[in-house]
Amino acid sequence: MPDAIEVRKVPLHSVSDASELGRLIDDGVVEADRVVAVIGKTEGNGGVNDYTRIIADRAFRELLVAKGADPQRVREIPIVWSGGTDGVISPHATVFATVPPERVEPSDEPRLTVGFAMSEQLLPEDIGRQAMVTKVAEAVRVAMGRAGITDAADVHYVQTKTPLLTIDTIRDAKSRGHDVFTEDTLTSMDVSNGGTALGVAYALGEIDLPRDEDVLRDRSLYSSVASCSSGVELDRAQVVVVGNARGVGGRYRIGHAVMADALDQDGIWAAIRDAGLELPQRPHPSDLDGRLVNVFLKCEASQDGRVHGRRNAMLDDSDVHWHRQIKAAVGGVTAAVTGDPAVFVSVSAAHQGPDGGGPVAAVVDLGPDPTGYRP
Repeated sequence: MPDAIEVRKVPLHSVSDASELGRLIDDGVVEADRVVAVIGKTEGNGGVNDYTRIIADRAFRELLVAKGADPQRVREIPIVWSGGTDGVISPHATVFATVPPERVEPSDEPRLTVGFAMSEQLLPEDIGRQAMVTKVAEAVRVAMGRAGITDAADVHYVQTKTPLLTIDTIRDAKSRGHDVFTEDTLTSMDVSNGGTALGVAYALGEIDLPRDEDVLRDRSLYSSVASCSSGVELDRAQVVVVGNARGVGGRYRIGHAVMADALDQDGIWAAIRDAGLELPQRPHPSDLDGRLVNVFLKCEASQDGRVHGRRNAMLDDSDVHWHRQIKAAVGGVTAAVTGDPAVFVSVSAAHQGPDGGGPVAAVVDLGPDPTGYRP
């Protein structure tokens, strides 16, 4: 049986700041050598050359080592940074750590569990193709097993980080006689995220094994729980599976839903309800009362250039890429629901939720004295 999990959200006061994680450790809330995953937002451009992800990654790993964690183990912790805090989104990190057995709050109800795995190496020519789908799917199954989850219905959130294409990796593929899905490095972010999401969906039985030609084309194929990010800092799929299991104990629970489009506040509330919070028919942020730890969303500009039947110009804008625009829009909608701008909203949601929408996962605190954000 896996260990119970403690989950806390901490602000980032600068790109290289990990002081609030240090405060959690100093206060005895989490132990440095029990941190199992970190998922956060940094304030860079969110693109191929967003090095704020690397800076934040280094800051968090160095702090854990300074606080006594084993350096080798720290190198293997999945720390997934999504770059770009457009609009009101506030830089932050959500920290997952196991709880010592003597401190676990017992419960027979489903409670949060986390599993982690790394895929086989993803070659440049794999990205966006069936080879990527199958390698990611295998890693998802391994992570499920480590989380103690046997039923895919108990998986509510799969956060991944995968490589995208760069000039160097494209050159490498060509030198070995292979082509790649695209030679546009920014487009390769969508390709990597989309191929990974199909791997998650395939592993969880949401879809059959897709064909190479389905990637970024057949938008009816998607996962309702995948949240896929890509960058230059790794060459394998880093997979974090978050779900619920009976018997692990603890005070946290996760649920999920999907946003049908960029303005679908009901989709966010549905995820929070699915996690176990009772809410009125027309909820208000004050109804959360510190019990919402965080929400994790993916978003995408609808391929038809419309929201609620109204035309927008995001896909035609040559000055500001649509990645930045839709992230800011959905970040604002999400913060209006939660009352907290420190929300995980990530762009490039191909095959992650329906076209123009995206998956939503919510972690809630069901303990007697919740410690979440109160405006």
